[in-house]
Amino acid sequence: MAQTEQRCPEIVVGLVSTPPDYPARVAARLTSDLADRLAEQVDPNVRWTVRDGWGEVAPRRDGGVEGLLDDLAKRRADDRWDVAICLTDLPLHTERVPLVAQTSARRQVAMVSLPALGLRQLRGVRAVVPDLVSRLLTDASDERVPPAGWEPAELAGRVAAIRRLVGESDDGEWGYVASRLTGRARLLIGMIRANRPGRALLGLSKLLVGAFGTAAFALTNSTIWQMSDELGGLRLTVIMLLGLTALVAWLIIAHDLWEKPDGETSAELARLFNLGTILTLALATAVSYVVLFAGSALAAALLIDTSVLEQNLLRPVDLTNYLTLAWLISSLATVGGAIGSGLEDEETVRAAAYGYHPEPDGWRDEKDG
Repeated sequence: MAQTEQRCPEIVVGLVSTPPDYPARVAARLTSDLADRLAEQVDPNVRWTVRDGWGEVAPRRDGGVEGLLDDLAKRRADDRWDVAICLTDLPLHTERVPLVAQTSARRQVAMVSLPALGLRQLRGVRAVVPDLVSRLLTDASDERVPPAGWEPAELAGRVAAIRRLVGESDDGEWGYVASRLTGRARLLIGMIRANRPGRALLGLSKLLVGAFGTAAFALTNSTIWQMSDELGGLRLTVIMLLGLTALVAWLIIAHDLWEKPDGETSAELARLFNLGTILTLALATAVSYVVLFAGSALAAALLIDTSVLEQNLLRPVDLTNYLTLAWLISSLATVGGAIGSGLEDEETVRAAAYGYHPEPDGWRDEKDG
């Protein structure tokens, strides 16, 4: 068996994550079984070796996918890999539609944009990466493996996120793109997923503390009780939306999370970054609001006796009155929470910005070893 393994040709596949944040987490889970998948789906008579590494913390944006592939090709040559695959959280476009993956047989590299895969990104990369490796080796006429046996366009039927193929067959430069409408929706969902909204939610702990403090004070104010009884559902909804919008805007302005177009960042990419930041913060603040509402409703039920509330409102009350009171108090306390958000750790809040990636603490790339 050992002699057979020695006679098997070895193909080294490099897996690079850029930035080394969320993509590195996906790559770590992919690396664990990628060699087995390559043996199963590409060629079992090859000794597959998978090397993983990190790209830049702030990957270059000015060259788009071509710049990314150029950087990856240099890394592949320096580390003497046979082929290299890059996983990135950059939302890339070609022909004004989201780009899911790109292969370059000339450079012997390929790229996968994780956000374009939508919500189930690990499942997506497990499906697409072996096929990309097979396609690269086939287009590069690598004699160590048999030809792929399938046309590049067939990948659109294998991965749900891919709609069609663009590129030139002469040089093996293939781009796999999503649909214009569904693909954009999947891209935005994928950007929220890649931005890890749970991290933003945990980072807003002081916001919740400030909001609960405001809510506790409001619970003791009988004028608030009367206001909640007089306001209808429509006005309470408007107050809630205004409070949440004000909070998201305050977080973006106070912590300078707004991405501006410049020489490196195109206007389209800046818009996508800002939209990803807004949606991430909106989701985090909405969850915070639900927690605040549940806490306010429970506190109101425990602290305000039914007879006291009836005496103040001059009519019988039920559960609806307590929920309405909690609704108004939560909306008002959200504004108070914005003041608390100004006390948040800058690094923690900036992690919610889609274009910002902190240095990975304690991680080392193999090329630095």
